[in-house]
Amino acid sequence: MDSGRGLVLVVEDDRAIAELVTLYLRRDGFGVHVETDGHAALAALRRVKPVAVILDIGLPGLDGVEVCRAMRAGGDWTPVLFVTARDDEVDRVLGLELGADDYVTKPFSPRELVARVRTVLRRANGPGAGEVLQAGTTRLDLGERRVWTGDVEVQLTTTEFDLLAHLMRRPGQVFERAQLLSAVWGYTAAAGTRTVDVHIAQLRAKLGPDSPIRTVRGVGYAAERG
Repeated sequence: MDSGRGLVLVVEDDRAIAELVTLYLRRDGFGVHVETDGHAALAALRRVKPVAVILDIGLPGLDGVEVCRAMRAGGDWTPVLFVTARDDEVDRVLGLELGADDYVTKPFSPRELVARVRTVLRRANGPGAGEVLQAGTTRLDLGERRVWTGDVEVQLTTTEFDLLAHLMRRPGQVFERAQLLSAVWGYTAAAGTRTVDVHIAQLRAKLGPDSPIRTVRGVGYAAERG
């Protein structure tokens, strides 16, 4: 069943959790397609073309980390929200480094999970406005949601794009990590400020030596003025 909000692919091998997440997503107007293992998830991605993926890390066969790695390597930037039974920072950081947009740990509130899906989709499909931001050799097109460094286009996740856009819209302004969590992710320190650091590191790696992002020691981050 599809809907006006679009279809979410839920990849979860625990039937009870999959049914609960499906119930809450459908209540919120989403269509849902469920798979229980990683290989089936990759096949479903090509077939059902979801607007977002809720991806359990501990899957049989091909785990969630490998599914996300395969998606990003293949140029699929569909928003991904990782779900895991492990509350380990190493797992969380690895997931974000692979290109996940958000991360929740079991047990979780299904209402919160659905709210995070809405948040990441609202950012991804937000009003275009057609504005282009420039900082050094980095150029960001808000309308087309595309980024270039020099003449080379850079592929970013939804969250990476929104974090960069938030900084570049206010060049020179220094943001604390908690401020960025609230403004970009839509919640406070629930995920920990390490989330911000990992995304900043990913942005810098993708943008290269001309990245406009600078660290203000003991405070947070800012984008250089154009």
